[in-house]
Amino acid sequence: MPKINVYLPDELADAVKESGVPVSAICQRALEQSVKRVTAIRATVLGDLEVDDPTAGLTHFTDRARAAVKLGVGRAREEGAGVVSSGHLLHGLLAEGTNLGLRVLQAVEVDPGRVGRELGRLSSAGGGGEAARFGGDAANALELTVVEAVTLGHNYVGCEHLLLGLIAEPDGLGGQALRAAGAELRLVRGAVVAALAGYVHLRAQPQSEALIAGGAGAAGFVAEAVRKEIEPLVGRLDRLEARVGVEG
Repeated sequence: MPKINVYLPDELADAVKESGVPVSAICQRALEQSVKRVTAIRATVLGDLEVDDPTAGLTHFTDRARAAVKLGVGRAREEGAGVVSSGHLLHGLLAEGTNLGLRVLQAVEVDPGRVGRELGRLSSAGGGGEAARFGGDAANALELTVVEAVTLGHNYVGCEHLLLGLIAEPDGLGGQALRAAGAELRLVRGAVVAALAGYVHLRAQPQSEALIAGGAGAAGFVAEAVRKEIEPLVGRLDRLEARVGVEG
């Protein structure tokens, strides 16, 4: 049976040894699930968009994330673009309007309105026929979206992961517009983790559902959660990434 080396930070390696968990079995299961998700997203982005629901294959995507992708596909079709680009996906994320990705941007002081303006400045609508497939940059962004969700240990793919995937994609208009507006991958990733931790805490409190349902209140809570947790979290990410040689 082939062997794959897995490198862990010192603290995690010590904890694994102390706990005595079955590392091989856990890694095999996690890798199996991750491979299935990445394979599924590749099949979707390489497939034909001339179907009733272009997001039908995105089974791990949340309703809001699927809505954002649909809005992006719709935008490409309105423009008569030949393919769906990462810029179209970013438009969909912005147009959906209620997702955690946008709240995270606001929490790190990146104005979604400015992101939209940067996208408009960089974009050039043009012909090319009906959008029948995802372009290379959009396909890469969607694959990175799934990778971000898997890396964070999440069993779903939300708009916050789509935001990270778009920022991480180096070549397309979506990532260019986000970075031009001030969205930095490592900081936004840390803010996503902090915001989700805040939601977990919030749901354990009385009247949590009402606060989560209230857009402005929930947005304020996300910002507060990020402010409280982002600095030590980013510091920890700095140390871990320096140790394993990962770049944002």
